[in-house]
Amino acid sequence: MKFEDILDEINGFGPFQMAMVVLLSAPRMVLPCHFLLNNFIAASPPHRCDIGTLGAGGLFENLTEEQRLTVSLPAREDGRGWKSCEMFAEPQFQLLANGSRGADPPTLRCQSGWVYDNSTFTSTLATEWDLVCDRKNLTQTTGSIFFLGVMLGAVVFGFLSDKYGRKNTLLASYITAIVFGFASAFADSYVVFAVLRFLTGFGLTGIGINSVVLSIEWVDTEHRVFIGVIGSLSWSAGNMLLAGFAFLVKDWRTLIMTVTAPLGFALLSWCWIPESARWLLANGKVEKAQFYLDKCAKFNKRPKASSNSKLQSLADIETLEKKDKNYTYLDLIKTPKMRRLTLLTGIVWYGVSSTYYGISLNITGFGLNIYLTHFVYAAIEVPAKLMIYFLLKVVGRRKCQAGTLLLTGVCIIINVLLPQGLWQVRAVVAIVGKGLSEASFTTVFLYTTELYPTVVRQNGLGYTNVLSRVGVSVAPLILLLEDVWTVLPQVIISSVAIISGLAALLLPETLNARLPETVDDIEKPRRNEVSSRSEESPAVFPEPKMTSSM
Repeated sequence: MKFEDILDEINGFGPFQMAMVVLLSAPRMVLPCHFLLNNFIAASPPHRCDIGTLGAGGLFENLTEEQRLTVSLPAREDGRGWKSCEMFAEPQFQLLANGSRGADPPTLRCQSGWVYDNSTFTSTLATEWDLVCDRKNLTQTTGSIFFLGVMLGAVVFGFLSDKYGRKNTLLASYITAIVFGFASAFADSYVVFAVLRFLTGFGLTGIGINSVVLSIEWVDTEHRVFIGVIGSLSWSAGNMLLAGFAFLVKDWRTLIMTVTAPLGFALLSWCWIPESARWLLANGKVEKAQFYLDKCAKFNKRPKASSNSKLQSLADIETLEKKDKNYTYLDLIKTPKMRRLTLLTGIVWYGVSSTYYGISLNITGFGLNIYLTHFVYAAIEVPAKLMIYFLLKVVGRRKCQAGTLLLTGVCIIINVLLPQGLWQVRAVVAIVGKGLSEASFTTVFLYTTELYPTVVRQNGLGYTNVLSRVGVSVAPLILLLEDVWTVLPQVIISSVAIISGLAALLLPETLNARLPETVDDIEKPRRNEVSSRSEESPAVFPEPKMTSSM
C-alpha cells in the first residue's frame, strides 16, 4: 500500500483539498506584495537641491522662483529641468541676461537637502531618509537585505518543517511575518528598517514553501498540476493587487501595513489548515494521520480511510530508514542519485530565478506610468500559467521546464540582435520572454515538489529556495554590467537560461509518477511506482534497465 491508495479511498481531489487551497491563497497573495514592494517604497521621485536658504534676502529677494532656480542650479544636458545632485558654488546671475553660462562654473553637492516631486508618491524610503545622489544605492540595498532574509528563512524553515511538521512551522511563519512586517512600517531609521525587512523576508519564506508543500501532499497524482498551477495564480493576483494598493496608498509606511494586513486573516484561519498526513505517516504519527484522513473523508463525503493497522504498516515502511536518525540537509548529498538530483535542481532553480528577475527588472518601453506598467507585467503571468497548466499534463514536467527556459534564452538573444528601431517587435518578444520565464517559475515549484521524497522534501525545497534567492540577488548586479557593454547583461541572462534549460533535460520525468516518500524511492525505485492512469510513465529516477520504459 502507498499513500496514493489511501487518497483514492477518501478522494484526493475534493472539497477538502479545494478548501485548503482557498485558505492558503490569502497568505500566498501577500508574498509578491512584499517581494516586489521595493518597486514602490524604494522609488526615487524627481528631486533637486533645496535652495530655500538662499532666498532669505539680498539679490534673491526680487527674483521669481523660476529665476532663483536658474541662477542656483545647473540644467540637465537635455534641458529638461535641473540636475538632481548639484548646485552652483556661486549664483550665476548672468544666466538671467543671456541664458548662456559660458565656461562651466564650479558646482558642489546639495548643501541644504533636496526638494522632491510628490505628485506620484507622498513619501518613499528615498524621501524619508534622503537616499538619493551619493546614497541612492541604499534604497536598492534594502531589497538585497530582504532577500538575504528570504534565503536564510528557506534553510531554517525547511529544516523546521521536516522536523516539527508543516502546520506548526506555517504558524511560526505567520507570526514572524506579521510582527516584523508591521514593525518595519514604524522604523525610525534606515538601519532599523533594513533589519526588520530582513526578518520579514525570513518569515515570509516559511509561508511560501509550507503552503506549496501542504497543497501538493494532500492531492492525488492526477490533480497535482491543477492544484499547483491554481495555487500559483495567487502570486499573480497578489502581484496585480500590489499595483492597485500602491496606486491608492502613496505613503510607504501605510503601504507596508496594507500589504501585510491579509496575514491577519491567514492567522485566524490557521486552525482549519490540516497537517500533512504524508508527513505524519513518514514520522510514525499514525493516530494523528488517521484523524486528518478521517476528517478529509468526511468533508469529501467518502467512507473513512483504511484501518489503523494498515496505516501502521504503511508508516512502518516509510519510517524504516528513518529509524534512530533525523534527516538533515546532508541527506541531500549522501547517496548518488540524491546528489545528482540536488545538483541539477540547484542549477535549474538558480537559472529560473535569475532569468525571471533579470527580465522583470530590465523590460522597458511600455510608455505607461509605474502602476500600470507593474499591473501589465503581473497580468502577463496569468495566460502563461494557464498555458503551462495544459502543457504540463500533455508534454510532461521535464520538457516544459527545459522548453520554457530554452525559449526564454532565445527570446533574449532575439532582442539583442534586433535593431533598436523595431521597438514594437522588441516589445512583443520581451513580453513573450517574460511570459515564458513565468511559466518556468510555475513549473519548477511543482516539479521540485514531485522530485524530492517526503522525508527530505522540505529540506530540498529549502535548499533550492536558497539557490533561487542567490539568483534574485545576483540579477540586479548583472544589470549593472550594462556600463561595461550595453548587451552584456542580456548575453549573461540568456546564457544562464539556456544552461539551466539543458540541466533540466537531465532530470527524470514525474508525469503521473507517485510521489517518492523515502530516499530508497529515489535510489531503488519500484518498477510499478506509477499511477494507474499511466502505467507506462516512469517512476522518479527509474533504475537503468536494458529495456527503457520511456
